[in-house]
Amino acid sequence: MKIKRLALALSCCLPLIAHGAEPEVSRYVVTFPEGSRVPYSGAWSSAFPHGLPVGVGSGLQFVRKEGNDLIFATVTDRGPNADSPKAGKRESKIFASPTFTPLLMTLRVSGDKAVAIDARPLHDNQGPINGLPLPEGFIGATNELALDDTLKTLTGDKRGLDTEGITPDGNGGYWLCDEYGPFIIRIDANGKILEQHGPEAAQGEQSVAGGLPNIIKWRQANRGFEGLTRMPDGRIIAAVQSTLDIEGKTKGTALFTRLVSFDPATGKTAMYAYPIDADVYKKTGDAKIGDIVALDNHRLLLIEQGGDKNKTMRNRIYRVDLTQATDLTEFDKERPAEFDDAASLQRRGIHLAKKQLAVDLRSLGWRQEKAEGLALIDNRTIAVVNDNDFGLEAMLENPAAKAKKVKDYQVDGQGHLLLDGKATPTRIGLQPLAEPESLNELWVIKLAQAQ
Repeated sequence: MKIKRLALALSCCLPLIAHGAEPEVSRYVVTFPEGSRVPYSGAWSSAFPHGLPVGVGSGLQFVRKEGNDLIFATVTDRGPNADSPKAGKRESKIFASPTFTPLLMTLRVSGDKAVAIDARPLHDNQGPINGLPLPEGFIGATNELALDDTLKTLTGDKRGLDTEGITPDGNGGYWLCDEYGPFIIRIDANGKILEQHGPEAAQGEQSVAGGLPNIIKWRQANRGFEGLTRMPDGRIIAAVQSTLDIEGKTKGTALFTRLVSFDPATGKTAMYAYPIDADVYKKTGDAKIGDIVALDNHRLLLIEQGGDKNKTMRNRIYRVDLTQATDLTEFDKERPAEFDDAASLQRRGIHLAKKQLAVDLRSLGWRQEKAEGLALIDNRTIAVVNDNDFGLEAMLENPAAKAKKVKDYQVDGQGHLLLDGKATPTRIGLQPLAEPESLNELWVIKLAQAQ
């Protein structure tokens, strides 16, 4: 797909807190000029006369300073999609633009403006990839039914990626991570895929790529790798977004999510347990990682977020220390630690990573549901960005009196919306997101102390 050069104009560049020992926040609202949108001519195009906004912010990497300008690299995710009803026991998603290709971009912040230039579609030797789910039967398939905007089934694609994080590869390109496989992918500066790594297939399994621990295949659907970072020694650390659901038994009770270490030079892997704030959530599987960024060879910053027991959103950045964290690899051979409670972890000698709160974004006025990109500018300054989900959401047209929510209905994959298994005059469609969810917000935060 040909995408025109993107320009982002930022406004509202005002310090939120500028005194005392509190963090200083410069907040920007990212807007998209006409001509830079994703073309959309589908069934609900009248609601989007200028197309769809590009959803920046799935990952963020600070590259360098040029004078006072800040240069970042960023990526989109799999493309415009919206929630839709279940098809039997399968989840489903509406893909508004099934041919959308995830993009690599350069973001320049200069004064009170930022410009995203050099939009580069991700591609391999066969050409541009897309963001459709993997076919059934492959490790990384989400058991998710992909639908077009008329509720008809789309064919999965082995080359599909749902990109989420970005970090330099040390050679002028980048490593990305993905939620499907979950995969770690290396690309060059033009967005060409050079290598791809995913869960190693066991006997009888099919995989798109291998080299990573097989156990991470148990990631929850659409909650694979959500962030990654390159440590100074060259290792790549990728964060699984939420608790693993091993054999369908652990997603709601596991006390941690996994940080996977991969050394590109040797292929060696290791896995560490990041302890989520387990007591805060109704189920531990409600916790989600947003992104991670390295501080040194043993420490990193990590966004943990999610709705608490009262459905109140939390968005916190923790300083995480892996120095004493146990490599879970050998323990997995006996019994994965996701099945252990705190006492059992202690008996087995499994040490989780240590964590300390660095900043509570909500206390500073963060209003978006998610923070998905995290970058380290210097040892006191970070940048955080959200993903606006391409500015669209699902809606119901002429809903039944007893069924006002999308999840109250079913789909059959053949273009029909059902209620209690029967045809209904209700239609499910797409509409623009309202503010503030439709906005991309970029924050630059100067912390009270060095990290």
